[in-house]
Amino acid sequence: MWHFGRRDSGPIEVALKAALVIQNWYRGYSARLKTRQRYALTIFQSIEYADEQGQLQLSNFFSFMLENYTNVPEKEPGLVTRLFGSSIQDKDRQDYLGLIEIPDSYCGPRLQFPLTFTDIDLLIEAFKQQQILHAYYVLEVLFETKKVLQQMPNFTHTNTSPSKEITICGDLHGKLDDLFLIFYKNGLPSVTNPYVFNGDFVDRGKNSMEILMILFVSFLVYPNDLHLNRGNHEDFMMNMRYGFTKEILHKYKLHGKKILQILEEVYTWLPIGTIIDNEVLVIHGGISESTDLNLLHRIERNKMRSVLMPPIPMDGDRAEKKNKLGTATVALGIRTSGSFSEQLTKQEWEQVIDILWSDPRGKRGCYPNTNRGGGCYFGPDITSKILNKYQLKMLVRSHECKPEGYEICHDGKVITVFSASNYYEEGSNRGAYIRMSSGTTPRFFQYQITKATCFRPLYQRVNAIESSAIRMLKERMISRKTDLIRAFQLQDRNKSGKLSMGQWAFSMENVLGLNLPWRSLSSHLVTTDKDGNIDYMSGFQDVHIQKPVKEVQSSLIETVYRYRSDLQIIFNIIDSDHSGLISMEEFRSMWKLFKSHYSVHIDDSQFDELAERMDLNKDGSIDFNEFLKAFYVVHKFDQLNKSDTKLA
Repeated sequence: MWHFGRRDSGPIEVALKAALVIQNWYRGYSARLKTRQRYALTIFQSIEYADEQGQLQLSNFFSFMLENYTNVPEKEPGLVTRLFGSSIQDKDRQDYLGLIEIPDSYCGPRLQFPLTFTDIDLLIEAFKQQQILHAYYVLEVLFETKKVLQQMPNFTHTNTSPSKEITICGDLHGKLDDLFLIFYKNGLPSVTNPYVFNGDFVDRGKNSMEILMILFVSFLVYPNDLHLNRGNHEDFMMNMRYGFTKEILHKYKLHGKKILQILEEVYTWLPIGTIIDNEVLVIHGGISESTDLNLLHRIERNKMRSVLMPPIPMDGDRAEKKNKLGTATVALGIRTSGSFSEQLTKQEWEQVIDILWSDPRGKRGCYPNTNRGGGCYFGPDITSKILNKYQLKMLVRSHECKPEGYEICHDGKVITVFSASNYYEEGSNRGAYIRMSSGTTPRFFQYQITKATCFRPLYQRVNAIESSAIRMLKERMISRKTDLIRAFQLQDRNKSGKLSMGQWAFSMENVLGLNLPWRSLSSHLVTTDKDGNIDYMSGFQDVHIQKPVKEVQSSLIETVYRYRSDLQIIFNIIDSDHSGLISMEEFRSMWKLFKSHYSVHIDDSQFDELAERMDLNKDGSIDFNEFLKAFYVVHKFDQLNKSDTKLA
C-alpha cells in the first residue's frame, strides 16, 4: 500500500533517535549518581571537620587543665614539658640506640649509613612485602633527619627549568599504595626528578610509618631535591586522635615510646613551606589577610611543639601559675630548656595556624574557618593581595580532599592537590599530583587505587560510599540522641511524635551543626508519612550505643561515647609509662575538669558509679582503653544491604 505525503523513518534514523534517548537517559542517570556521591562526600567532610573542631577544643582543655589541676606538676611533671616546653635534652642518640640490638633472626631491610639511592630501593621493596623496618633503623633515620632539617630555613627555595620539572604531592595520610603508584608513574626522587611533599604524610591510613621512612630516607639521600613541608597532621596531638600514635605502639611494642619522643622533635623542624622559582608558594593549608611571609621566614619554628597548643598568656595570675609550674618541673629535676619562655608569640602562632589550617572559598574576604575551628577561609581578593605583596604568581596547597584529586580556584591562582585516593571509602575520590616548571602550565596526573581485580561499576561504588556515609551520620545522631529528642519535642507542641520537614531539618542542624542538606538526606535517616511529616523517633530505631552498665543513664553513655576520642587522648597523655592504667583518683579528677571545660551537665555520682563498675579487679585503677572500648554503636540493620533508597 502506498502512502503519499509522509515517509517511514529509515533504520539509521530510528537507531539515531534510540541512541539519543539512551544517551539522555544515561546522562541523567550519571548526574543522579554524581549527586548522591557528592552528598556522601559532604557528609564525610562535615564529620571530619567537626572532629577537627573537637581536636582544637581539646587543645584548649590542656591549657585549662594546667591552670586548674593543681597537682599536675607534682604528679606528672613530664606532662607540662610535653605540652608546652622544649623536649628533654639530657639524652643523646646513644641513649636511645645503645641498648637496641638487631637480632640475627631479623629478616627486614638493613640500611647502610650514610644512605644512598640503593637504600631507597631496598626500603620500597621491603615495604611491598609488608616487612617492618627495625626500630634501630627507624631511630637512626629520625636522628639523621632531624640533624639535616635543623640546618634548613623555614621556607626552602628551589628552581626548575624546562628540562627539570618538579612534582608536587598533597596529603598521603598513610596510604602507601598511593605513594608506590606515584613513584611507579612518575619515577623515584633524584637530582633530575625533584619532589615537594606538602604535609599530612601520616594518620588515618595504616602505613604512616612506612611512608614516613621512605620520605625521610629519600630526603637524606637527596636533601636538595626532595622537599618536605609540615602539615597539620605532623603534630603529636593530632597523631593521638587519628591513628599514627597507635600504629607506632602496635608495630614497635618495645621501642615505640622512644620513636614517639624523637618523632615529636622531627616534626618541629619540618619547614613550613616551599617557594618554587620565586613564583609559586607551596604550603599545606592557606593564607589569611594578615599572612606575613617575612615574619614566617624569621620565626623559630622548632618552638611550636604542637600547632594545637596556643602560647600561654604571660599576664596576671596566669603568669604566676605558669611560673609555679616551671618551678615545680625544675625542682623535680626535669630539664625543660626554658620550656615556658621558649614559645612562639601569639602573633607567630596565629601565622603558623593560618598556614597549616586555612581553606580557600569563593566568597571575598577573610573570615573564621567555622567548619574546622582553626585557621580561616580566604577569598580570591586575599589571594591576589598576598601574592602581589610578595611578587608571587600562584599558591599550591593541599589539606582538602577533592573528588578529582585536585581543584583550581581564585582565577587559576590557587591549586589544591590531594594525593590520597579513596580517602573516605574505596571509590570516594581520586588522588593526584602536579608537575610544573618555570614558564609552563601545571600538568595534573590523576589515579585511583583499587583492590578489586576489575573496577566496580559506578552505581556499586556510589552505593558503598553512600551507605558508609549514612552509617557514620547515624552514629553521630545516636551520640546526641538525648539532645536531639529534646530539640524535637520543643518543636512538637502537640506531642504527636511528628514534625514538618522544616522543623526536623532545623532541629538536626541546630544540634549537630554539620551544615548538611538535611531535607535531601531525610529519606535515609527517618520515615515520612503521606502528608510529608517526619516520625522523628524513627531515626534511632536501627542504631543504639551498647551500655557497658545497664543501670547508667543514657545521657552519660552518649557523652562518654561522643567524647571517647578526646578522653582517650587525655588519658594517654597522663599515662606517661604507657601502661594503659590510671588511678581512680586521677580518673575522677580528670573527668571533673573535663566536665567543667566542656559544660557537660551530668551528676558526678553517675560517673563515679560507672567508674567503680569498670574497675573489674577492684584494685583502684582502670584500664582506660578497655573502658572506652566498652562504648560502641550497634547497627541493627546493615545499611549497605538493607535499602535501595537513594539520596537524590
